[in-house]
Amino acid sequence: MRQTGTFNAAHGADRFGFHDLAAAHWNLRAPQLYGEALRRGEANIAAGGALVAETGIHTGRSPKDKFIVRDEAIEKSIWWDNNQAMSRPHFDALLQDFIAHAKGRELFAQDLYAGADPSFRVKTRVFTELAWHSLFIRNLLIRPETSDLAGFVPDLTIVDLPSFKADPKRHGCRSETVIACDFSRRIVLIGGTSYAGEMKKAVFTYLNYLLPEHDVMPMHCSANSGGRNEVALFFGLSGTGKTTLSADPSRMLIGDDEHGWSKHGVFNFEGGCYAKAIRLSREAEPDIYATTERFGTVMENVVLDPITHEPDFDDDSKTENTRIAYPLDFIVNASPTGRDGRPRNIVMLTCDAFGVLPPIAKLDPSQAMYHFLSGYTAKVAGTEKGVTEPQATFSACFGAPFMPRHPSVYGNLLRDLIEKHHVDCWLVNTGWTGGKYGTGRRMPIRVTRRLLAAALDGSLNRANFRSDPYFGLAVPTRVPGVEPHILEPIKTWASKAEFAETAKRLIGMFKENFVKFERHVDEEVLSAAPKPRIAAA
Repeated sequence: MRQTGTFNAAHGADRFGFHDLAAAHWNLRAPQLYGEALRRGEANIAAGGALVAETGIHTGRSPKDKFIVRDEAIEKSIWWDNNQAMSRPHFDALLQDFIAHAKGRELFAQDLYAGADPSFRVKTRVFTELAWHSLFIRNLLIRPETSDLAGFVPDLTIVDLPSFKADPKRHGCRSETVIACDFSRRIVLIGGTSYAGEMKKAVFTYLNYLLPEHDVMPMHCSANSGGRNEVALFFGLSGTGKTTLSADPSRMLIGDDEHGWSKHGVFNFEGGCYAKAIRLSREAEPDIYATTERFGTVMENVVLDPITHEPDFDDDSKTENTRIAYPLDFIVNASPTGRDGRPRNIVMLTCDAFGVLPPIAKLDPSQAMYHFLSGYTAKVAGTEKGVTEPQATFSACFGAPFMPRHPSVYGNLLRDLIEKHHVDCWLVNTGWTGGKYGTGRRMPIRVTRRLLAAALDGSLNRANFRSDPYFGLAVPTRVPGVEPHILEPIKTWASKAEFAETAKRLIGMFKENFVKFERHVDEEVLSAAPKPRIAAA
């Protein structure tokens, strides 16, 4: 077997079970991986120097094809209502077939860290069939010093073979695509999909299983800092603004997607960013846009001009979910360590397409847990086939697909930390104002940025607050630089009766969704549910 690169010869591919590989390429860097990806016809180069690849029919994650191996060791720890089980015999057959499928192929291996805090770091080895996948995961996780590679022994191993096709009958899965997680043996197998994000989220899923046992709160959030113990966390589902709002030139970026909160403070799980690229502009997001013009960035499903190779970020002909993956140090004001102190502010972002939530509201600890467990945002017309009007989406902990344990585990951890450290919590609506989607307008980004600035610098705590009559939230009555009527959503609607009916409908959705959590929370959290005090006209 031909082997290139630096690695631990005493713990190579054979220790995992691979045999008769054509080659194993270890810990190659960007220039080498560019060369391999181009030689193999996997990717193109954009005019600015980024590597551009297509992911085929899978332009996003396949949550229905993700499974956790069910065995006695983890049986009582997993939230099985939300996670699909795979039997041990089915996984063993899948692993055997993965190893057989790799025979005679070239594989790329990266030895990386998940977790910037050495106390909770997980050594992660990722075998990929595609060279560009190897560069992607090298960008996204934390790259060890070269001197660490000679003794690297993985805690977690991921194998990603897009050309492998699973057999539902033999492997106990749903289709030819499979993402199988064996927490007991610390193995993840990904097959039948070229979407690189599956690798990143597999690591996150494992950390979400592992870290609560060590009193570490794993979080699907971005984070930035204005100085020691001035950390802000931004929770939110896709499209709510996590990446955009955390990339603030006046604050240091810790990370854009996944973090832990331990007794030492906040730490990034990753060493890179995975930003949405659709409609990206140099004017609105200059720092993120600049990464698309750098050698080493990986772009997924971004359309290139056939002659000039200039990217067209407005073209969604391949997917709305175009992405860019780049090392964290491509952002000028990024943290060099990926670590900082404890949070002072927590921001929960929601894109309310119904247009009835206030642009910002302060939450007490019970309300914070209620909205954290709810994980509300809304899909809008045109984002998915069949969606013709706003649809409420609830994803517990703002990341249910990646939560192996019951949401109450994460919710209780978060509430205890909020109360212990006196953290200010805010609910921010980045969605619509003046009416629902199709009638109103998107919340102006300048308004959101101004409200966040006031929250993070502490001045908003000194404002006067009113109690929202529909959702029971504390809403500031005045914020310098923000039109007063925007702070009171009903005043932005032409029809007050329609606003009341829409608000009541959304409140009903909140309550219906929260039924499944009622027996897992106390009375204080239950009392944090929206309680309209005004009847519809």
